[in-house]
Amino acid sequence: MKIFKVAPVFSDNMVVQREKHINIWGTGNDGDTITVTLADCNASTKVKDNKWMVVLPSMASGGPYIVNATDGKSSITFNNVMIGEVWLAGGQSNMELELQNSKDGKNVVNNIKNNKVRFYNTLRLTYIDEEFLEKEANNSWQECSPETSGTWSAVGYYYAEKLAKELDVTVGIIGCNYGGTSASAWISRESLELDKDTNTYVEEYDKANDGRSLEEYLEELKEYNIWYEQWQKRVDKCYAEKSNMLWSEVLEIAGECRWPEPLGPKSPFRAGGLYETMLKRVNPYTLRGFIYYQGESDDHKPKIYGKLLTKLIEEWRNDWEDDKLPFIFVQLPMFIGAEDEDKKNWPIIREEQMRVHNIIKNTGLAVILDCGEFDNIHPLDKETVGFRLALQALYNVYGKEINAYGPIYKELKYIDYGIEIIFDYADDGLVVKGDKAEGFEIAGENKEFINPDRIEIYNNKIVLLSEKITEPKYVRYAWTNYGPVTLFNKAGLPMAGFRTSK
Repeated sequence: MKIFKVAPVFSDNMVVQREKHINIWGTGNDGDTITVTLADCNASTKVKDNKWMVVLPSMASGGPYIVNATDGKSSITFNNVMIGEVWLAGGQSNMELELQNSKDGKNVVNNIKNNKVRFYNTLRLTYIDEEFLEKEANNSWQECSPETSGTWSAVGYYYAEKLAKELDVTVGIIGCNYGGTSASAWISRESLELDKDTNTYVEEYDKANDGRSLEEYLEELKEYNIWYEQWQKRVDKCYAEKSNMLWSEVLEIAGECRWPEPLGPKSPFRAGGLYETMLKRVNPYTLRGFIYYQGESDDHKPKIYGKLLTKLIEEWRNDWEDDKLPFIFVQLPMFIGAEDEDKKNWPIIREEQMRVHNIIKNTGLAVILDCGEFDNIHPLDKETVGFRLALQALYNVYGKEINAYGPIYKELKYIDYGIEIIFDYADDGLVVKGDKAEGFEIAGENKEFINPDRIEIYNNKIVLLSEKITEPKYVRYAWTNYGPVTLFNKAGLPMAGFRTSK
């Protein structure tokens, strides 16, 4: 006999979405009637196939309230429930990066006093078994305090803080992220298989497991975990002795890096894995939309990233049964490792992110080109990232008349020995930060790019001139993994990188 339960994502201190129907679900005995009450509203449903879902009517923001669920024989009560705004924060390590580890994070955490921000961190578990279910059952929503907020997503916190202040409501963040993951981990295997390019992630997983039993995989994983623990200690010792040690020097001392772990049924990096063990565990919790920061782990296949991101957006919206659900994502910043070759793959990822934003409705794009750090794939300034995501939400979702975008390439005109470029979101003029405008390149028909001889700025237009190219045809800006970011609009938002033709 099934025990009457409410899904683990519901707990004391939770935030439920205002102005939308509220989904509350769980398990029970077939035929039982489940009634859920929130404030002065209640709704009932019958258990079928040991599952139930109650849909409460939309309500205005407020609280704290009590939620009570009963099957007529026993009841479950959740206290201190707020009705406000709920967003899911997805992605990889830059969304996962904890508030306490971000810029000035320890000071922020020690002095935090925000009663309008709450968090639910979806557990980073990769395989559903009894241990998984036990840990999930003990997870819960958290109020904001120095004791709780340190391990929250820094980006998620700063995003929620800005929204809570501007909208004067409680904001709840559902953290659903895992460092080092490809977008393919957050999309169902079935969806990935529908396209030959995205199916390559599935094929790689199947190839790694062809002819290998589960027992053999588990032995490989056990051996890897023992090795990794010892290797990581040697790496930590290297950086403790010399914080700016080059990676090649670290490897000479610590030994070869075998990361990531073997690709198998428990790997967080397997195609479709975290979609099942994390995202689906909080679906269909009623929410306003998604924020997303990811792409770094797909830089080896930059040209198909747009397909991956499009699939992810479409599938998440489909799972929540709302094809207009807002999806706001971060465009990758500048980055290169100290010993890396500039393969110019990150600008392709950025271009794909901009293209998806331009094509798919109800999306927002936070440009953070200026927030990157040399030789640090995890830049520590997450306040700016959260702030710019919030600007996108306030403008695109909540209808606020604010400046949310930096300059974005619109069109070009050909002139003798030069090209005139016109930008959107720069009507008040362009601003140069630093000694001069940098990052532009110009080319003729052969697409051999060189720096222009002269850059002239007129309000929302830039003229690039080159005496070496009599008939210029192409321009690109910030077309590099890492370089200077010098152009902004008067709202202080950076120009997005671009090329005028692929």
